[in-house]
Amino acid sequence: MTDAIVIQGLRKAYRHVLAVDGLTLTVPQGQRLALLGPNGAGKTTTINVLLGLLPPDAGSATLFGQEPRPALNAGLVGVMQQEAGMPPRVTVRELIRFARAVSPHALPYDRIVAQTGLTGLDRQRVDRLSGGQRQRARFAMALAGDPKLLVLDEPTAGLDVEARREFWDGLSAAGRTVVFSTHHLDEADRFADRIVVMNHGRIVADGTGEEIKKGGDLEDAFLALVSGRLA
Repeated sequence: MTDAIVIQGLRKAYRHVLAVDGLTLTVPQGQRLALLGPNGAGKTTTINVLLGLLPPDAGSATLFGQEPRPALNAGLVGVMQQEAGMPPRVTVRELIRFARAVSPHALPYDRIVAQTGLTGLDRQRVDRLSGGQRQRARFAMALAGDPKLLVLDEPTAGLDVEARREFWDGLSAAGRTVVFSTHHLDEADRFADRIVVMNHGRIVADGTGEEIKKGGDLEDAFLALVSGRLA
């Protein structure tokens, strides 16, 4: 079975700042992977290159054995970007219907609404939703095309603890390959099968949450991140 993601020797710089430094990473299908690290670790740059939004300076990134753009055009990937805006005067229903209309193989409308916790909210205008509800609407758009891979960049940034829990409850029902970036240690530990700790564009630790808890190099990296020594 073809791996969901293969990144080899990825390098990306912004003028004199090296954002990603020789990153190599393989994500098999069905895995939930957390990219964990402080701001500036290279998580978002990695995701943007992976999605074809930025060209790499060196190295390569493929999705299901394809270049990023063809994989996205084929509907294999659902994306939830940290800075993505939404038109303010449309309803949640209109957003989801649009996402379904442009998808090669869309999920049923009712399933999307139920799975993302938007039942009873789909007639609301986007600009009248709470922060957590808007994140669920973004998640619904990412899920609408029934993708094999979900890529989520800081999906719970700015949310309170309860809103974060509700978001992850919806994602738990998705049952597909998931890659998400976060700086919340509890999220990475609870919702990921595998945690990749990044700092200064490099992988400094790679393993399961259980391995992190047991100690060794992963625990050192985890504790360094908590204390800010990797910031």
